[in-house]
Amino acid sequence: MSKREESIEYGPLGKGHDPLKDPMKGIRGVMAGTLMMEAITLALVLTVILRVDNGIYWTTFNWVYVSAVALAHLVAAFLQRFSWSIPMNIVLQVLALAGFFVHPSMGIAAIIFIIVWAYLFYLRSNLIDRMKRGLLTTQHS
Repeated sequence: MSKREESIEYGPLGKGHDPLKDPMKGIRGVMAGTLMMEAITLALVLTVILRVDNGIYWTTFNWVYVSAVALAHLVAAFLQRFSWSIPMNIVLQVLALAGFFVHPSMGIAAIIFIIVWAYLFYLRSNLIDRMKRGLLTTQHS
């Protein structure tokens, strides 16, 4: 055993076996759904920049940027099974937050979703930790 494995405090039933169902698949599904909701929300920013202040924010750069970021979120929702999806999700959040330069409504929506992503990453790390310690029910059935 390595020093790292020795320092892990296992649950009362021990390490257990690999879970019968992959719990990470559920987290990836939640992440994909979050990206879908974010894509829809960002696409709705198009109506805001068209209508607010008689369309003064409706420039070619603005609507192309918002459309591209929303489309990137939509495509990314289908790529959550890959190992590089976590860094991709973080980059997408940065791109959405940069939408403050397009219109503040896009930045505010991005901040709300960044808070959601922070919670999702917390849940993911908690699940991984629980899995390492043998605390999942499916590891002992």
